[in-house]
Amino acid sequence: MATAMAGEAGITADGGEAAVEAPSGKGAGDENFPVGSFLIAKRHRPAVMAYYAFARGTDDIADDAGLSPQEKIRRLDACEAGLAQGARGPEMAVRLGAVLRETEVEPSCATDLLIAFRQDALKARYADWDELIGYCANSARPVGRFLLQLHGESPATAPASDALCDALQILNHLQDIAVDKARLDRVYLPQDWLAVEGVDGPALTAPAASPGLRRVIDRCLAGCTRLLETSRPLADQTRSRRMAAEIAVIQRLAETLHARLGREDPLAGRVKHHRLDLLAGIGAGLWRLATHRAPRGD
Repeated sequence: MATAMAGEAGITADGGEAAVEAPSGKGAGDENFPVGSFLIAKRHRPAVMAYYAFARGTDDIADDAGLSPQEKIRRLDACEAGLAQGARGPEMAVRLGAVLRETEVEPSCATDLLIAFRQDALKARYADWDELIGYCANSARPVGRFLLQLHGESPATAPASDALCDALQILNHLQDIAVDKARLDRVYLPQDWLAVEGVDGPALTAPAASPGLRRVIDRCLAGCTRLLETSRPLADQTRSRRMAAEIAVIQRLAETLHARLGREDPLAGRVKHHRLDLLAGIGAGLWRLATHRAPRGD
């Protein structure tokens, strides 16, 4: 959920493991959270990987420092056109378009991502927390909606799913404060909070977070605490046993990363999961797989 869906490897259409490379050279191993783990039912994996390829590829267009804003938007428009039946366009878009029609997942799960990535091409600052959450509504929430719709889940799961996806996106932004500023001059932190603390641009790429920046990070983490509390019932609301297990992994890893960002400095080095964190996440998923009680399994 967020461009954040396991493992260090992706899963091929036949269920085998393989790295999923994007134009930037990023692959599934660069994600914080499951990108199609063994918990996803085999019949759903090709659709999940088609969606991931589209999300990763279009995100890479928006993040390509060598492209002008106009060229980024032109390429993203071509991706949207490629989603239509019978249309020509990038293979990742044509493939996902076919998946959306076959599964009857709402096209907005793809087109909303493009809204966010067009925004990335033109906008580099967010006035306040609400504006940042507005960005997450298009950049992160569609991922959760896609997975839940693919599994035939109830629309009633949307609020908890949206909260989890928002939290995942904000946590990723906190990990990448310095990289986003240095590479793309983007700041995914509320400008009003930065102003209160007197934090300017150079402080975002310093070797260590200043006290003021640390307070801004902590305010963002407090917001994520509320989001993760809202998302915690999601696995219980999910009918699919396998989807519930996947959510349990993601929730656990999100909470672990949240705790690490509270203890560690993301400017001093990338804050990421440790091996024990990953094992604990897998354990949470397997426990949910074994104990989930729902109207139907998957």
